[in-house]
Amino acid sequence: MAHFVLEYSDNLGQNSATIQTLFSRLHEAAEATGLFPLKGIRSRGYCCSQHRIADGNPEHGFAHLEVKLGAGRSIEDRQAAAASFFTLFCEHFAEQSARRGVALSFEMRELEPVLKYNSNNIEDCL
Repeated sequence: MAHFVLEYSDNLGQNSATIQTLFSRLHEAAEATGLFPLKGIRSRGYCCSQHRIADGNPEHGFAHLEVKLGAGRSIEDRQAAAASFFTLFCEHFAEQSARRGVALSFEMRELEPVLKYNSNNIEDCL
């Protein structure tokens, strides 16, 4: 399980195609680690039209990427994956960051072992 949850301000010039490009690169990177089965990698994005950053300058933008992981991977494996994901994330928004104030943030969370249910037939469709 690697779930990517992206929130970003609407002034960063993103559209469906650019977000799908980022998601594609993140999925490829996750699969390449050997830690995450393809069938469990998911992404979703939320464009935020209501936001205020720092002094309220409407040119400022933000993007936040959260990665949720199932429990059981070593801290070293998580650190290596996180570094890879953060690099891709920063590269994706590099052009916007070069032209305006952009706050990029990233966090990776390992979910506590809790009661969890899911049903997934994606593997049957691959």
